[in-house]
Amino acid sequence: MATTKIINGKLVAKHQKKPLFSHYLPVLSWGRAYQREWLAGDLLAGLIVTIMLVPQGMAYALLAGLPPQVGLYASILPLLLYGLLGTSRVLAVGPVAIVSLLVTSGVGEFAEIGTAEYVHLALTLALLVAVIQTMMGLFRVGFLVNFLSHPVLAGFTSAAALVIGVSQLKHLLGIDMPRLEFLETVLYAGEHLADTHIVTLVMGIMGIAVLLYFKTALGPQLAKMNVPKGVAIPITKSGPLVIVLLGTIVVMAFQLNEISGVKVVGDVPPGLPPLTMPSLDLTVWQMLLPTALAISFVGFMESISVAKSLASKKRQRVDSNQELVALGAANLGAALTGGYPVTGGFSRSVVNYEAGANSGLASIVTAVCIALTVIFLTPLFQFLPQALLAAIIVVAVLGLIDIKTFRRVWKYNKGDAAAMAITFLAVLAISIETGILIGVAVTMIMFVWRTSRPHVAVVGRLGDSEIYRNVLRHPVQTCPNVVAIRIDESLYFANTKQLEDTVLNSITGNPQIEHVILIGTAVNFIDASALETLESLHKELTDAGVTFHLAAIKGPVMDRLVDVGFIKQFGEDHVHLSTHEAMKTIGCSFA
Repeated sequence: MATTKIINGKLVAKHQKKPLFSHYLPVLSWGRAYQREWLAGDLLAGLIVTIMLVPQGMAYALLAGLPPQVGLYASILPLLLYGLLGTSRVLAVGPVAIVSLLVTSGVGEFAEIGTAEYVHLALTLALLVAVIQTMMGLFRVGFLVNFLSHPVLAGFTSAAALVIGVSQLKHLLGIDMPRLEFLETVLYAGEHLADTHIVTLVMGIMGIAVLLYFKTALGPQLAKMNVPKGVAIPITKSGPLVIVLLGTIVVMAFQLNEISGVKVVGDVPPGLPPLTMPSLDLTVWQMLLPTALAISFVGFMESISVAKSLASKKRQRVDSNQELVALGAANLGAALTGGYPVTGGFSRSVVNYEAGANSGLASIVTAVCIALTVIFLTPLFQFLPQALLAAIIVVAVLGLIDIKTFRRVWKYNKGDAAAMAITFLAVLAISIETGILIGVAVTMIMFVWRTSRPHVAVVGRLGDSEIYRNVLRHPVQTCPNVVAIRIDESLYFANTKQLEDTVLNSITGNPQIEHVILIGTAVNFIDASALETLESLHKELTDAGVTFHLAAIKGPVMDRLVDVGFIKQFGEDHVHLSTHEAMKTIGCSFA
């Protein structure tokens, strides 16, 4: 860390020693540099996120098959721990829709929703996610999430959003519905439309309408009225709180829960979350491991993508591995205080940023406000209609259905679009976890297929320069007794056959060819299989009376070839720094 200081009229850099352990405790860095003018933004952001998180937390807990207070419990200690350990200044951690759906899908296979065993397994799942993410962060293996490509993640998210929306039909229609798969749920709802509870449906539709108004139309209207941004943001983000308060008042005033049978949240126990102990049974851990892995990877991808995006706007840095540690600590906090798995939420983080959050203090403020809510305000939620919580979930996931990305990916790369579509369909037709695995498998297969068929160019000299380009794209000069081949891919077992065929085909039927140059400007790695192929090619070309050359091989690749003795066997005089040098050494006369 460095600052500048003027000494003798000159600007001199002065290095400051970072606080001890600041890498593992980012609060030591931002806390030490905290500025008074940041406080207002952190307080406002913390309060606005609280307004969003209270109804969302309860709604997502119900989506996860848990009592509503569990969503609030998961929004206290986890936020506090992330605020201290996270490197993002604006990421808002807590319950999110996708993770809640994964909890329902994973835990629901082993326990009935609503039972004490189900709640205990959700706690254990949070602990397992904490262990996985923390270990990934400490051992710096965050790169593993790269196997979840953006098209796969977009396909999964879009399908999960549909599954989430359909899962809320029972609350919006007011009908009892067994736990079914996606298509079965749609069919069941269609068959039982006649059983719809009209009051519940009207309440849900009105809730959705109000939320959409707050989300889309209210902001532009306030802007036209010249309402300051600092005032407009809290207003536009208060839609969930507004429908919760109004719905609760209406149900309580007209006793709709008793007279009309509107289903409500019911008693929410007041007070801070209890200390809880998840299961340490390895058999239970083994059962929950697939779901824990899915939550760990998907949750981290959702968090890190929004964290990096928002950090770049303020030229701040986010450490991916420390983020894993921070999320692991947040999930540990959830496991020990009656919560369930959490991660960074996109919409809340954006609101946190726009509201002026400057440091992790904003998360700490939110945690304190949620704690005050569960101590003093939970009796107000007794008459909260479940239909309105369902409306909050439905509107929240609408934006996750990403048709635009599919169109763009389809136009750019059909293989990635296929991976996205297959992931989408697999999630809907099979299951959440299996859909992700299928998507990753398809991505890997597509990668191997693409790299097994690398782009190959025969190159020639561009004018009188030392630049060599594809003979099919540029007017170049070639040498009649030389073929220069550029392989635009690293060489490994999947494309060795392609390499061999390309080189040998270049001399087949061309008796005038005396030299073959393999150009390695795009080769970053040569594995053992490709090395054997190079040795075989060297022998075959030599037997055919053709001299084999290597040009523009990168340093790290050359080091390996030297260490294994290949270059000595190949002949150092046949290895050249550039294509042009190879041509000069050969004595090429361009035609």
